[in-house]
Amino acid sequence: MKNELSSEDSLRLNVLMMANPIQAVRIDEGVLTLYALTESGEAKIQLHPNCRTDQYIGRVKEFLGGHALGSPGGYPVYLQRWTRMGQTSDKNLEALLLLGEPEAVVAVAHAPGLTDELARRAWWCQPTMEIARWMLEKEAVIKGQMGKVLADFLIEHLPFEESTDARMHTIRLVLYGKLADEQTTAKLWRMAKGVPYYFIGFLEFMPETLPDDQPARADYAEAEKLLGPLAKSGNVYAERFLSLLSANGQTYLKAIAEVLTRPSTSLVVYALLDAISRYFHSMGYPIKTEDLEELFAQAGAITRGEQEAPQELQAVLAAAPQYRQGIEAMLALSGLTSKTADPWLLRNSAVGALMRRKIEPLISPINMAVQVLRIPVK
Repeated sequence: MKNELSSEDSLRLNVLMMANPIQAVRIDEGVLTLYALTESGEAKIQLHPNCRTDQYIGRVKEFLGGHALGSPGGYPVYLQRWTRMGQTSDKNLEALLLLGEPEAVVAVAHAPGLTDELARRAWWCQPTMEIARWMLEKEAVIKGQMGKVLADFLIEHLPFEESTDARMHTIRLVLYGKLADEQTTAKLWRMAKGVPYYFIGFLEFMPETLPDDQPARADYAEAEKLLGPLAKSGNVYAERFLSLLSANGQTYLKAIAEVLTRPSTSLVVYALLDAISRYFHSMGYPIKTEDLEELFAQAGAITRGEQEAPQELQAVLAAAPQYRQGIEAMLALSGLTSKTADPWLLRNSAVGALMRRKIEPLISPINMAVQVLRIPVK
C-alpha cells in the first residue's frame, strides 16, 4: 500500500524501537542501512525498498518521526527555519537525534541546551568538522568528555579544512577551551609561523603565556629599573608597558606583526583587533574613539601633555620620559577595537591580496606602532 514500509523492514524497525532504548539513529542512504545507537551498543537494519529509493528513505523517516515526535511527517518543517539560529527547544533534543535526519543533528549541535551526553550521540550520528565546531561553542561540551574528543578531531583534520575563517575559528575554540596539551599547543604555534592567522587564537586566549620564541627587548632591564617600582605598586600602565618589553610581550608583538603582513579575510582582521583590545583591558582604555586617525592623535596628545592623562599614566611618563614614543604606541594599540576597521571592511567583500591593498591605510599605522614597541630606545 502507499507509504507503507516493506513487511520485513516494518517488523525489524518496530522490534528495534520496542526492544531497546534508542539513543540516536543515522541512515546511510548509499548502502541502504539504518544504524541505531543503543545503551548496549550499535544495531543496524538493512533496508529493503519496495519503491524508488528516495521515496522509501522518506517513508523510513516518517516512521522514525512518528515514533520520536508523534509527527508522521518526519522532521518538522518549522524546525528547519530555526536550526542554525540555535533556537530549537531543548526539550526535543533527544528526540531529534532519533529521526535519521542530518538537519536535525545540526539543530542539536546548535542548541543552547546541548549537553555532553547529547554531544556524544550527535557526534555518533554526524562526525564532521562543522558539527564539532558548533558543539565546541558550548561550555558543557568543552568541560565534558567530548571536548577533548572533538578538539583532537579538529586538529587532526585541520589541514583538510579549506575555509580560512573556519580554520582560524578551530584554533580559537581549541585554545579557548584549553583542550590542547603542551605538545599539541607547541605544534599549533609552529604551524602558525606558516599560517599567521593561527596566531589569533594565541593572542586572544594565551596572551600572557605564549610559547616564547623572542628574547626580551634589549633595554628591558633599564625600563624595569625605572618603572618596576610603579608596576609593583599596581600601576597598570607600568605593568603593561613592561610586559610588552618582556620576552612574552615581544613574542606577542611579533605575532601581531605576522598576522598584519598577510590577513586574508575581513574576519581575520576583526578578530585580530578584538584580541589586541582584550590584551589592554587592564588599562581601562584611556582612549575611546572608533576613528583610527583620532585614536593615534589622542595617543600623541596625551603623551605630550596636550591632553589630560590619568594620574597613573602621568607617573609613568614622568618616571621614564625616554620611553614616551613607546608609551604612545601602547596607548594607540589599546584604543583599537573591531569597529576601528569598519570604514575599510564593512562594505568590502574582497579577500586576499585585493583586500590587503584596500586596508593598507588601516594596517600601516597599526604595524608602525607595533614596530615602535619592538625597537629598543638608544
